Formats: sequence, structure tokens, C-alpha cells
Amino acid sequence: MSGEGAGVPRAPAVKTQDADGHVTVRAVRISNPLVVDGRLDDPVYQTVPAIDGFIQQLPDEGAPPTEPTEIWILFDDDNIYLSARCWDSQPERMVADEMTRDARAIWRNELLSVIFDTFHDGRNGMNFSTNPLGGLMDNLVTDESAVNLDWNTVWDAQTSFFDQGWIVEMMIPFKSLRFKAGGGEQTWGINVSRRVQWKNESSFLSPVPASLGYRGMLQVSAAATLVGIEPPTTIRNLEIKPSAISGAFTNKTVTPVRSNDLTGEVGLDVKYGLTRSLIADFTVNTDFAQVEADEQQVNLTRFSLFFPEKREFFLEGQGIFAFGDTGAVNWGGPPSDTPVLFFSRRIGLEGGSEVPIRAGGRVTGRAGPYSIGLLNIETGDSASADALSTNFSVVRVKRDMLRRSNFGVIYTRRSRLEDGPGVNQVYGADLNLRFYENITYTNYYAQTETPGLAESNASYRSKFDYTGDLYGFNAEHLTVGKNFNPEIGFLRRDNFRRNFAQFRFSPRPRSIPWLRRMIYQGSFDYITDMTGTLETRESKLRLEMELENSDRWYLQYTDSFEGLPEEFKLTSDVILPVGGYSFSHLRTEYDFGAQRRVSGRLFYTRGTFYSGTRSDVGYQGRAVFTPQLAIEPRISVSDVDLPQGSFTTTLLGTRASFTVSPRMFFAALLQFNSSSKAVDTNIRFRWEYEPGSDLFIVYSDGRDTGLEGFPRLENRSFVVKFTRLFRF
Repeated sequence: MSGEGAGVPRAPAVKTQDADGHVTVRAVRISNPLVVDGRLDDPVYQTVPAIDGFIQQLPDEGAPPTEPTEIWILFDDDNIYLSARCWDSQPERMVADEMTRDARAIWRNELLSVIFDTFHDGRNGMNFSTNPLGGLMDNLVTDESAVNLDWNTVWDAQTSFFDQGWIVEMMIPFKSLRFKAGGGEQTWGINVSRRVQWKNESSFLSPVPASLGYRGMLQVSAAATLVGIEPPTTIRNLEIKPSAISGAFTNKTVTPVRSNDLTGEVGLDVKYGLTRSLIADFTVNTDFAQVEADEQQVNLTRFSLFFPEKREFFLEGQGIFAFGDTGAVNWGGPPSDTPVLFFSRRIGLEGGSEVPIRAGGRVTGRAGPYSIGLLNIETGDSASADALSTNFSVVRVKRDMLRRSNFGVIYTRRSRLEDGPGVNQVYGADLNLRFYENITYTNYYAQTETPGLAESNASYRSKFDYTGDLYGFNAEHLTVGKNFNPEIGFLRRDNFRRNFAQFRFSPRPRSIPWLRRMIYQGSFDYITDMTGTLETRESKLRLEMELENSDRWYLQYTDSFEGLPEEFKLTSDVILPVGGYSFSHLRTEYDFGAQRRVSGRLFYTRGTFYSGTRSDVGYQGRAVFTPQLAIEPRISVSDVDLPQGSFTTTLLGTRASFTVSPRMFFAALLQFNSSSKAVDTNIRFRWEYEPGSDLFIVYSDGRDTGLEGFPRLENRSFVVKFTRLFRF
């Protein structure tokens, strides 16, 4: 691991670096807790030297940053502290316009992030980020690939401005971290990154390759070595989180009709540390009313849409359950058509309706070189979802091998099939090999058991990736049998073989001052059914420019063939007949950087579509009025003209947020989808009145615009939820 060759810094030194550039830093114990107020006025800052010497990742890889950063790493019996002074030559140009906790727009601000590799395995980490306004973002990194962006834990950050930049003090309780058992001094991995958004510049405490871009913090193997840290040995890890919920519900689509039905229920979540690195979670009467509604999507394909998991109970340790390198689901969807063997949204949701989760438990974490994930959930009956009580079980075990590689097995079981009695089971094994900085080779084999589906019930994949900065290449073969049926998973399509290849050339021209990078990319996708009949062929050529001001533009040409083995119902009035269709389109997109008050991406597509034509135009962006108030409009219009008929789909949406403080905000999401003739409204108030303890007030309704007059109410809910965290 990076840093192992550097000598250990001896007091008063806090940093050493060897001839190969490996960095080792020392944490300093303090006798009194730090006053976390975003000001560097505690006496310790006068006696402990700062750690500096960050290295640029972009735009000038390996050079010193143009805006220096100084950090301090301190700890006491209860907490670890990271403090930083972020110098800025033009502080009036700093981009800081997001305060809401976990808002992903924070990545488009000035940002300071730290990742702790508490097991010093160069694979996994816990990441904490904040901006000059004190906004909070935390996430888990598993095997340098799976990222859990929705994970939350208890920690704090306070910030302040000074005339040449900004200051941050983070406080992270040891109870919020997972680390090796045993007393005495431990060795961790650590990396700290600084993003200067107005310059589009990023730098790291320990160097990270430019080829990784924003994903640089995932490269845990590139972290510095942290010595001197002494976690407490007597700490207990027990969290009890009772909740109470009450609401009024209306649903006019069920029989009998529900009209302002009052409900009330209590629930309980318990988290217990079996060891310092292996955590057991238990839940009773779990409710997810506080979760924001899914964003609407327009689907003009014949395959299922994918929606990410947002529910808190399923989030910690989520990356451990990722199988066959499908951890990318948290970045917006499963990679290509690869099946996801465990998809937690299949638990507690059926056909878009909620199914009550009566009780459940799970164990996640590490035991030596093993990563372990065990889960068992029992759901109740639901008349509205037409679902009966079902038990869901998952077992996932991975074993570290070599420096950054692993192999593992997975087993899932559903006690009742989606459409009737019977048990569904899945068995799988995967091998993930990582070499050097940017070479990965992944393989898996999986098989399902479903009554009546005994033949062609396997799936396997091999994939090679080289992700260098100047060149990139990946190749993949994927097979999914006709009867491959993971009923606690996500399957976009079945009964196919896929061969895919992609090549990229991405130089960084020094002679053009406004241009950071050119990207020339081509790919070829070839999919047949199991008999060899062509189903899908897709060739793409792409030209992309990354500008120095963080804007991006690309132009992409796609040539497609789609074979329809059966009629394809695009809309209720437009049905495409069986046959083979060749078509192509040109798409261009411009992404406006976050340095603007109005940013976002604008796109336009024009071309043929099956036996007709199709045009798409849209905008998804963000407009900042004050650091507390922002709106994120979204509009997409698709116009399709076919011999079988013509139609236009429109998707409109706006998310508005008003942030009182980093722990209190109002958010509203309004959406209209012309395909379903639906208008959805979701309004949420969240107040984290103490770290880990929340008050939620949520209003939601769904309306049908298919009838004349004001959209007709179909369902409505008003919910108040209160949680209280007790840590022992």
C-alpha cells in the first residue's frame, strides 16, 4: 500500500515522504476535546505543525497546487478531528452555494474531503466532505468501485471564512467508524482532497492519477499512511433508534377507497457491534415515509427502468453485497445489461406499491480478510400490492487476495415467488482482479433455481478494463439464459449473449489554453439471442471536449439495429410489428460548469427511430438564488413520428430546496409525465435536531391529468415521523 515505504514521522514532525513519493502522516493525541467552531484558535494549532505539500491531480498532474492547503489530524478518547486552512488567492470567486446535507450539488462547490481506510487494506474507506458553508456529505467506498452515496453517520463540520480563504474543522466520533479490534496504536490509510471549483483544480495529500478525475477519492490504494492513531478499546458500539410515525392517507385507486385514513405506528432500529468491524442491524416495523419520491423517467425502450435504493436501512454495507462489479448502480444505473443479483428495492416494494416490512436483520462488515454480508427480512401481507408475507435472505462473502483483488460467493432466497407459491434461489461466484492503477479483469458465474424453469438458467460474464489517461479500452462478454430469474435482483433483459468493445483516445493539448482535454471514443455492441439470432447492434462514435472552465461538450453518432421478436407496444396507440429495424441518430450535449449561477446540461438528439424519426430536446440544471435557495428544473420532450402513429412525450420536473442550516431544510419535487398522464408532488421537511436524530414532515400526492379539468387526485399522504438516536 502507498506510504508503507516512508519513514514514520517522529514528534514534532507530522509528515514524511520517501524517494518514491509515498507519504506517511502522524495523528497527534490531544488531552482536551477540540472546540469545533471552524476557527483555528485552539492552542494545539500553535504547537502542532500543519501538514501541507498537496499534489495536483488536475489540471497539471504532479505539480504543486496553485492554492495551498494545510491540515491537522488530531484525536482524543472519543473523536478524530481533521482541520484545514484552505488558502485562496481570489476568495470572492469561490463557488459555495449548497448547504443541504447529502446534496450531490456539493461536489460542484469548493470542497474538502477526507477518506479513512481504517483497515489499511487499500480497498475500502469512509469518506467525509464539506464545503465553505458547512454542508455535509458522507459515503462508503467498497473495493475501490462500489460507492454508497446515501449512507449517513454521526459527525460534524464547522467552517468559517478569512480574508484569504476558508477554514474547516471536522469531528468524527470513533463510534461512527469501523476499525480493527485490539488496543494500542493502529495504522490506517488516509487521503485528503481539495477542490478549487472556480479554477477547476483538484489536489490531494497523496497523489492520485489524473485519469481518475472525480473518482480519485475511490482510489484507496493511493492513500497516504496514517500512524499514531489510538482508537479506544473500551468503546461500546450499541445504537438504539426508536421511531414514531403518524399520517393521513387517501387512495382512490383501491377498493374500498381510502379517504384521510389516520394511522400511527412505532418502530425500532438497533445497531450492535459484534466486533469493532462487524455490525449487526435489527429493524421492527420499518417505515420509509421520509424517503424522497423517485424521479420520473421516460422509457422508449422495451426494457425495464432502474431506480436506485434510497432507504436508510439498506444503505450501510451496501457495497459488500455488490456482485460481479455491479457496484456502479449507485452512480445512476446498472452497467449495461448486467444482472444485479441483489437489488434491495425488491424488498418492501411490489408493482410500485409499498409492502410492510415487519422485521429484519443483517450483519455486515469485515472479519480478517473476509467481507461479510448477511440479510434476512420478513414482509407482511399487502392488499394494495397484491402481495403475501414473504421472507428474503441474502448471504454474501468475499475474500481479499493479492493486493487489490478478491473473489466471493453469493446466495439469495425468496420464500415466495412474485406470481405465486414456490421458492426462488440464486447461487453465484465472482472474481475481481485489479492490477497497477487502472487495469481490472472481472468474472462471474451465477445460476437461479425457480420451479418450472430448470433449463437455460445461468448467467456469466468476463470483462477487461484499461482506464489510462491517454488511452482507454474495455471488452466484455455477457450471457444471460432465457430462464435466469433472480427474484431479489434486477434483470433488464434475458435470453441473450452480448459482446462489447470500446476504445478511447483522450489527449490533453497544451497549446490551446481554454481546452483541457479532447476525447475520441468508439464502441461496438453486438447482442444475439441464445440461438445466435441478432437482437441488437449498436455502433457509437463520440467527440468530447473538456474545457478549462469545467464546461463540457460532446457530439455522438449512433448507428443501431433492433430486432423485435414480438410486437413492441410503444404507447397504447402505437405498436411496432415484428421485424428488424435499422436506424441512427446524432446527439449533442453541452454541460455548463458550476461556476455559473445557472448551470446544467442542455441536449438535443435527431435521427431515425425504427421505421420513422425521433427528436429529443431537454435541459436539466440548477439555478442558485442564494446559498440557501436553489431550484433544479428538468424538461425533456421527445417527438416520435412513425408509420404506425405519432406522439410526443413530455417530462417536466422541478426540485426546489430551501436550507435553513446544514441540518434543516425544506425540499419540494414536482413532476409531470405525459406518458402516464401523472402529476406527482413530494414536499419534505427534515430537521436533524441532534446528530442522528430527525424530525420529518412529508406531504405527497399523485394526480391524473387524463380527465378534463383540474388533475384528479388519485392518492395523497401527510406523514410526520420522529426518530431519536441513543448511542451507548
